[in-house]
Amino acid sequence: MSYKKLLSLKGYNTFSIDAKSLYSFFCYKEDELIDFLKSSIVKKKQYYILGGGSNVLFTKDYEGVIIFMQNKGIEILEKEGNDVFIKASAGENWDDFVKFCTDNDFGGVENLSLIPGNVGATPVQNIGAYGVELKDVFWELEALNRQTLKKEIFKNEDCKFSYRESVFKKELKDKYIILNVTFKLSKLHNLKLDYGTIKNVLKTNSPTISEIRNAIIEIRESKLPTPEEFPNAGSFFKNPIVSKSFFEDLKIKFPNLVSYLAGENKIKLAAGQLIDLCNWKGKKENGVGVHEKQALVIVNYENANGNEILNFSKKIQKSVFDKFGVEIEREVTII
Repeated sequence: MSYKKLLSLKGYNTFSIDAKSLYSFFCYKEDELIDFLKSSIVKKKQYYILGGGSNVLFTKDYEGVIIFMQNKGIEILEKEGNDVFIKASAGENWDDFVKFCTDNDFGGVENLSLIPGNVGATPVQNIGAYGVELKDVFWELEALNRQTLKKEIFKNEDCKFSYRESVFKKELKDKYIILNVTFKLSKLHNLKLDYGTIKNVLKTNSPTISEIRNAIIEIRESKLPTPEEFPNAGSFFKNPIVSKSFFEDLKIKFPNLVSYLAGENKIKLAAGQLIDLCNWKGKKENGVGVHEKQALVIVNYENANGNEILNFSKKIQKSVFDKFGVEIEREVTII
């Protein structure tokens, strides 16, 4: 069991914020994690599980323990007819897992290609893209109870998934550590091609899931900056969901608003469009800016600190509310 003291987190978060953690622990085996949580280092200290660092903004040093889940492994559990159950360890890179699935012709996650982060973080956020959410392919997960240090199983219904939400962001926040996730995929593919510009990029009317994955990657790379070149956390804001009646009133004033059905009498708006209509795309202040091609992405252009990025994001939220009366929530976790 090894840990580091006063580790710079600059290389472990995609905003490239040079915050430090009091202690950092890299966990490669589940037994190591249990032993570490029993140790005197952790007792009476807060701790945070940091995956790929792609959904977090550090505004200060972390006066506790950062735990990095580094456990690896992908296992095909069983096949039942066209269904395939696959278990992936929390420390597996998410996009590597998606590639494994498409390479083996296991369908369901291809639309979630190139989303940054690790497998263990995906149920917490209920990640989604191009008409697919994690809950659509999720079967169960195994998590460690932080209090009892016992392992527990959570089925799909236990996770209370909703748009970019789960029970692990609400009532069970900071109470469990996800160890592995099991997915239910299929050899009989149910393709989702109606979202965004997928059909325009595909060169065939009967694509394979690998071709869909490649199309998603092409679309994302054309719009989204890489954190290595432009430090960012992907989509900084969630797409807001409003009532149908509110949307109908808003549509009178702004007839070209993009919208999607989001349940009974609920409409999802495109946060990127709202931000763009407030003239934020490409704007920079104090080394922070909105990406010129994708208004949902805030970029740390000139080594800004976390508070400068946070304050910049608040200005965007205020301008969207002032113009549309719509609150856009941050998708990024603030620490």
